[in-house]
Amino acid sequence: MKNTIQYTQCPACESKDISEVLCAKDYTVSGEIFEIWQCAHCNLRFTQNVPDEEGIVPYYKADTYISHSNTRKGIVNWLYHIVRKRTLKQKAELVKKYSGLQTGNLLDIGAGTGAFASVMKSENWEVLALEPDEDARRNAKRDFDIELQDGGELFSLDEASFDVITMWHVLEHVHDLHNYIAVFQKIIKSKGTLLIAVPNYTSFDATYYEGFWAAYDVPRHLYHFSPESMKLLVAQYGFKVEKCLPMKFDSYYVSMLSEQYKNGKKNLIKSFLNGFQSNKKAQHNAEKYSSVIYVIKKQKIV
Repeated sequence: MKNTIQYTQCPACESKDISEVLCAKDYTVSGEIFEIWQCAHCNLRFTQNVPDEEGIVPYYKADTYISHSNTRKGIVNWLYHIVRKRTLKQKAELVKKYSGLQTGNLLDIGAGTGAFASVMKSENWEVLALEPDEDARRNAKRDFDIELQDGGELFSLDEASFDVITMWHVLEHVHDLHNYIAVFQKIIKSKGTLLIAVPNYTSFDATYYEGFWAAYDVPRHLYHFSPESMKLLVAQYGFKVEKCLPMKFDSYYVSMLSEQYKNGKKNLIKSFLNGFQSNKKAQHNAEKYSSVIYVIKKQKIV
């Protein structure tokens, strides 16, 4: 019998004012139904009764799980690869812009198959890339000839050793949420930059698809962030969200998957229209995009 985690308080702020808001299905691996709860204090949503760190490993073992397999199977993943080359370049430019550096020391956590780490190395950055999944590390070596380190190395890194720390759709997967944020405070330089990208359940596409929204991705996504919950979480550790940036492709990608989950078939036209509508509704407020990149800095001590 697998061990599961039943939260009696919010995993971010520890408020006991929590309640169920919806249910979602694991369409990728198990077909199981999971409850999603919400904190009334910080607005974090979280998956209830998730498997523990050991028990969740099988839920990542699917050929279609693109972050670990680099698969091109199916039209959705094929389109993902077409767009990825452009988005990787955009991420590299964001690192330079918001760090104010052309080169430096970068830590990429949850590196997947190493695509982003490979790009940053080609831009002459010193890169340490961590990835807990052994198969993904093997695929990174095969596809990009890059050596990824085990995720556990994070907690033995030297103090003030990184200019930039990146997590691209990773924080929502991390069981040890508070210890991760705490160690960032230790290992990032005083003027360093955190770039954390996560799905945003307050977006139009999330509201439209409700429990079918693919970015809930239960049980792999343990937490489901709103901008408010992210700001409150990092503030506990002396960080401040300086800026929110959009990941505009995500609304299309997520809508394609969500449409399939909801109606049992792909509908590219409807998916495109819903993705476009989601981005249009967010164009004057970056905190409403399907996925948000949070630019985070250490708070200045007055």
